[in-house]
Amino acid sequence: MNIYIFCLFTVCNIMLVCGFGRGDWEKYGPFQLALHSNLIKCDHDKTLGLDVSGVDVYFYDFSRNDHEIFPISTAARGILAIPTLDKVKKFIIFVPGYKSQIMKKTEERVRDTFRHLPNTYLIILDHSAYTNDKPTYIKSFERSVKYVYYIGRALAILLTELRAGGIVSKQIHCIGHSLGGQMLGVTGDTFMKNTGEKIGRITALDPAGPCFSNSLIEEQVRSGVAEYVEVYHCNAGGLGTTSVLGDVDFFVNKKGQSQPHCGTPLIPGIFDSSKAAKCNHRTCINVYTATVVRPEWFVAHKCDTYKGYKNGSCSRNDVTMAGYWNPGTAKGVYYFSTDGFDIDDLPSTDGDVDY
Repeated sequence: MNIYIFCLFTVCNIMLVCGFGRGDWEKYGPFQLALHSNLIKCDHDKTLGLDVSGVDVYFYDFSRNDHEIFPISTAARGILAIPTLDKVKKFIIFVPGYKSQIMKKTEERVRDTFRHLPNTYLIILDHSAYTNDKPTYIKSFERSVKYVYYIGRALAILLTELRAGGIVSKQIHCIGHSLGGQMLGVTGDTFMKNTGEKIGRITALDPAGPCFSNSLIEEQVRSGVAEYVEVYHCNAGGLGTTSVLGDVDFFVNKKGQSQPHCGTPLIPGIFDSSKAAKCNHRTCINVYTATVVRPEWFVAHKCDTYKGYKNGSCSRNDVTMAGYWNPGTAKGVYYFSTDGFDIDDLPSTDGDVDY
């Protein structure tokens, strides 16, 4: 513990001397120090045979004001057996992150967002039995990482069975936040191996960085595991990854690292940093869901660096709309700002949120 405290104060001094900016703290905060001090063990073992039958699948048909709950092992059969099921509708599957639970704010926001979207079904995974039930932060996160592969594979089996039942692959859109975003790398790859086809789209919202940024690319969400893979970065280097992974990677606000409403201090206290990091991390959900009803809000510019984007040198480069209505043609790295947009229900640094 004394070594840990010494490292923490050393990092703070380095930041002061070297002029680190706001948002850089998350890269060197308590969580990252624990990770790089080997206090957190990252285990991506695919031979453990872990059981994930406790994952629940929530199926929403908002047009009929109906929802069903299934165990993941029987969910496809249950969904296909619904008498009113329209197989030509779009299927949106949301996979939340670490410490998620079906009744939390993130899941509530996702339900509210897609409630009025026509010709669409919504599916939300509740994997909290494996990612939210240990008393200590480090042990709980370590355990959660072990389950990423197995939950992602179980979702792929569900989608494979839906495909066999007549659901068109191109009509499947998987959206994942944090650990959920990384799970979708497994889902897309396994689905492709099972069916010879690709999921229509995968959207990874600030896919988890700790235990993944330095892992093999096969452990991560990435280009090629769906027809189109888009990645959004809001807390890059903190709770989210810095890696460029998708067909297109969007960096939101300052370097995709810190968000203006989250109060990230230059040299914060430990707890302030943790709250700010969670707020930055969750912003990707709020930004993305806001675009479902505001498709014109965020024009993104292709640019190699944030500095180039900020000083205007990329203003003549290719542009695309970021968010749900992204046309799926943009490739490469893009930047956009949320300045001037009043996004409803912005995440605060307090409250019962998952990350």
